[in-house]
Amino acid sequence: MSLIDRVKSKARSNVKTIVLPEGDEVRTIKAARIIKDESLARPILLGNKEAILKTASENNVDIEGIETIDPVSSDKLQSYADLFYELRKAKGVTAEQALETVKDVMYYGIMMVKTGDADGLVSGAVHSTGDMLRPALQIIKTAPGIKCVSSSFLMESPDKSFGEDGLFVYADCVVMPCPTAEELAHIAISAANTAKKLCGIEEPKVAMLSFSTKGSAKHDLVSKVQEATNIAHELAPDLMLDGEMQFDAALIPEIGESKAPGSKVAGHANVLVFPDLQAGNIGYKITQRLGKCEAVAVLQGLDKPCNDLSRGCSVEDIVTTVTLTAVQAQ
Repeated sequence: MSLIDRVKSKARSNVKTIVLPEGDEVRTIKAARIIKDESLARPILLGNKEAILKTASENNVDIEGIETIDPVSSDKLQSYADLFYELRKAKGVTAEQALETVKDVMYYGIMMVKTGDADGLVSGAVHSTGDMLRPALQIIKTAPGIKCVSSSFLMESPDKSFGEDGLFVYADCVVMPCPTAEELAHIAISAANTAKKLCGIEEPKVAMLSFSTKGSAKHDLVSKVQEATNIAHELAPDLMLDGEMQFDAALIPEIGESKAPGSKVAGHANVLVFPDLQAGNIGYKITQRLGKCEAVAVLQGLDKPCNDLSRGCSVEDIVTTVTLTAVQAQ
């Protein structure tokens, strides 16, 4: 059974409510129908109801049984505005500004997640990552003990001899351009949690990647990874994590034993933490394209799950991301 099939099975075992702020977008509407029919989540479409119905009708999608909410006419608009005002008045937001702000589908959707009226949110077919992360950080904020929002790519390789039966988690490949040592440590801890929750990896083995293994090179960039490794050990002493190490030392047992003798991670890593966004983004795309790996991204570090799509996403991409978000919400 593939990773996605396993995740879908888990989503159906405890169905969660996921809000879709881009409710009048055709791919989102088609995905909501599939999600509802396959019992992967309870989707809620946000937007002007007439626009949603018009798009659905023009594309022959039956949305009966799928909840739609227009923020502007919602009976919860004022209570959401009052809460947003309380959260942001110290930043200079007035009550009038709060009311106007939460009429926006993205802010309204994030408020639904904040208040528990939805368990998670997925957007990005139309909006940018920043459009979602900005209100998410203002309203939901990061999870307790976590300093930053980051991303993980769930990578599934046809070669089952590496990782956890071919499964890997790569972090961070989307969000943090140049994390500090402390941020890198928090990214590693979040990625390990993602490996457990979404991939079913019972024992994450986290490799802190670099162009050096155990001091084989001297550079400030290496020192940062070494410092991040020490911080992660202090924050999560029970986590199987080691570094700094090169990619081949992290994956191949013989090289790991040679370059990092005695390491429980070297040669057996299933969670790979890249030192910065350039390395992470390049690394996951090489793995995806040349290694023929399936790659699915999720955000991590928020107190409640919100995930982002590519604006070129397919209907299937939306279904998959909603399913992953639903499992994160469990």
